[in-house]
Amino acid sequence: MTRLRTDPRPFRTPGARIVLGLIALLSLVLASCSLLGGLPAATPPAAPTSGGALDTPSVPTDTPFQPGSPPTATLPAPTVTTSPTIPPSTPTVARTYPTTFPDARSFTWTRLVSGLNLPVDVQNAGDGSGRLFVVEKHGLIRILKNGKLLPGAFLDLRAKVDSRGVEQGLLGLAFHPQYAFNGLFFVNYIDLGGNTVVASFRVSKDDPDRADPASEVDILNVKQPYSNHNGGGLAFGPDGDLYIGLGDGGSERDPLRTAQNLQILLGKLLRIDVDAGEPYTLPKDNPFASRGGQPEIWAYGLRNPWRFSFDRASGDLYIGDVGQDAWEEVDYVPAGTPGGLNFGWSYYEANHAYQGQPPADAVFTFPVSEYAHAYGCAVTGGYVYRGAALPEFRGVYLFGDYCTGTVWGLIQTGAGSWQTQPLFETGAQITTFGVDEAGEIYLVDYASGSLYRLARR
Repeated sequence: MTRLRTDPRPFRTPGARIVLGLIALLSLVLASCSLLGGLPAATPPAAPTSGGALDTPSVPTDTPFQPGSPPTATLPAPTVTTSPTIPPSTPTVARTYPTTFPDARSFTWTRLVSGLNLPVDVQNAGDGSGRLFVVEKHGLIRILKNGKLLPGAFLDLRAKVDSRGVEQGLLGLAFHPQYAFNGLFFVNYIDLGGNTVVASFRVSKDDPDRADPASEVDILNVKQPYSNHNGGGLAFGPDGDLYIGLGDGGSERDPLRTAQNLQILLGKLLRIDVDAGEPYTLPKDNPFASRGGQPEIWAYGLRNPWRFSFDRASGDLYIGDVGQDAWEEVDYVPAGTPGGLNFGWSYYEANHAYQGQPPADAVFTFPVSEYAHAYGCAVTGGYVYRGAALPEFRGVYLFGDYCTGTVWGLIQTGAGSWQTQPLFETGAQITTFGVDEAGEIYLVDYASGSLYRLARR
């Protein structure tokens, strides 16, 4: 099996890391002022624990999925310890915090399969089959079963999907928590009119490795003003409701100011109940279900929440929100937090004022981790590791960057305190992470069409 190379680098004392980081950052800023018009100031980075690249990356068969100008140098991200704004009514959830990051030199990303065509999502069905389902941008869902990619497709939506734009296509997949009994799953795609469709399908009655293409039921349709910032993520929360990530609708700088507009679904995280009625009902405790604002909205102020996930142990929510000109961010919502959080876009890009003057009474929830575009161009949200094979990673949230292929770890070092550390320099174009039924974690390389699993050396 092919592995992502991770050339070990020696550990350094914290003081040495700061000095070397300052030298590297100063050199980068001086070299790039004339090219980029200057970079925003950043905290000095720590030295990475490991580095490497794909053995033989192939040329992409399409334009990059998440656009952005590649940085002039690949550097690790700075540590950020910003705390979110948590409403006082948030229930207390018992959590065990990792005390340190694992030594990444003892681990590697092992390639399981190649030959995928523009993979953008990986999910498991939670039905005990051990299968992984890989979403391809052009409209196919493929199955990895017993370590082999099955011929044909679980579902073929190519005739319905517009995948011409860089950020268009079949974008997300989620299986119903009771999929083993009801065969129900959900997809998020851009239709031939350029608009978002969230639809449900059922598995075929005759073949568990084939969906019934005639079973489609449209759940939600959202008009897209531009071809980018479509979001695309789907996930069932610990409450059993379906959460839907929608970007601000595109172009640049949120020109229609959708993210802060509660009368528009764009730039939001939606929450619907797909079990209590057709095509869905509204949870009674959605923040705008009984007052001003669209009742599907659960949180707002997002630019492009491409990938988000719930910690399967605690129920906490992590959102990777793709930034605009300068900053990428990871947002965090503890389990039990009431809806209605405002993540700030486009008043803020991550923790930094961006445009416009917010209302005097506005309350924002700021990210727990951010990194400047000196370190990447588009964050790819990941998962908290909860598998058994790599106990050193248990409780670590792993996320990455599409342009640089850096994989970071994020941990809570205490209530409201966070630390970020680069763990792997993969060189992959990371469009998504995934977990299997056992909680083991995967990433996909969009460029080579390969699926990798984190494993011990």
